[in-house]
Amino acid sequence: MFVMVDGHVSNDGTFVTSYADQGLQRGDGCFEFVRLYGGRYFALDDHLDRLERSAASLQLRLPERRTLEEWFAMAAGQHDVPEPCGVRLVVSRRAPDTDQVRCVLGVDSLPPARQWTMTLVTAPWQPAGEAWELAGAKTLSYAPNMAAARVATDRGFDDAILVDRAGVVLEAPRAAIAWVIAGVVETPSLDLGILDSITRRHVILAAQEESITVVEGTFHADRMLTADEVMGMSTAKEVAPVVEIDHARYPPGEVTKALAEAFRSRVNRLTAT
Repeated sequence: MFVMVDGHVSNDGTFVTSYADQGLQRGDGCFEFVRLYGGRYFALDDHLDRLERSAASLQLRLPERRTLEEWFAMAAGQHDVPEPCGVRLVVSRRAPDTDQVRCVLGVDSLPPARQWTMTLVTAPWQPAGEAWELAGAKTLSYAPNMAAARVATDRGFDDAILVDRAGVVLEAPRAAIAWVIAGVVETPSLDLGILDSITRRHVILAAQEESITVVEGTFHADRMLTADEVMGMSTAKEVAPVVEIDHARYPPGEVTKALAEAFRSRVNRLTAT
C-alpha cells in the first residue's frame, strides 16, 4: 500500500500524527480523490483546482501546486498500483490557530462499479442554497454524510439520496444525482450548495457533445420519483443507474447508457493526451 506523508513515503503504509492535529480532532481539513486509468489521472487539474478552493475556504495553506503534482505523479508511478484505483489526498490542519497543514496521500483500490438502490434521507446539515463559508467545499467533515449512508444500509438500500427539509433533491453522500424525464436530463443546481462534482461536470460536457439536453435547477423529490431513469455520478462509479428509490423501480435506460458511454469515451480521450 502506497502512502506518502508530507512528501515522505511510508514503507509500511502507517504514519504517526500529532494529537493536536485538527483533522483528527475536528475534521478540520479537506481532501480530493482522483481516479487513475492505465496509470494516467483523469481531470487532475480540475481536482486540484477544487482542492485549492476548499483549502482557501478553510484558510489552509497548501503546498505549491507543482509539489502536489509531483506527489500525485509518484503515486501513479508505483509498479503495484491496482486497477481500478484512485489516489486520495487528505489535507488536515496541523494544530489549532494555524494555517499549516499535514498532507497524506495514498492509493485506494476500487470495487467493481454496479447499479444502485437508494432511499430518500433528509439532510438538515446541507445549506440547500443558503450562503455560508464552506458551501461547495470538499471537507473532511463527512460524518453526517456517512450517517445518512448508514441509514440507507439499515433500510436495506445501497445508499441515500439527500433532500432538504422541504424535499428538494440535493445529492448522494458520495455522488451526484441526475434523472431523465422525456429524454431530458435533470440534475440539482450547484446553487443549492452541493459539491461541484468533477464527474458531474464532465458528464454534462459529454452530454453536450452527444446533443443530450441537461437542465440544472431546483427540483422536489416528487418530480425525481416520476423519472424514466435515475443515475448516480461519482469518481468511483462513473455513471451508474439507480434502479430503485424507496421501492419504486427504475430500469436502466438508454440515456443513462449513452451518458455512461460518452463519459468513458471522454475519459479515454483526455487520459490519452
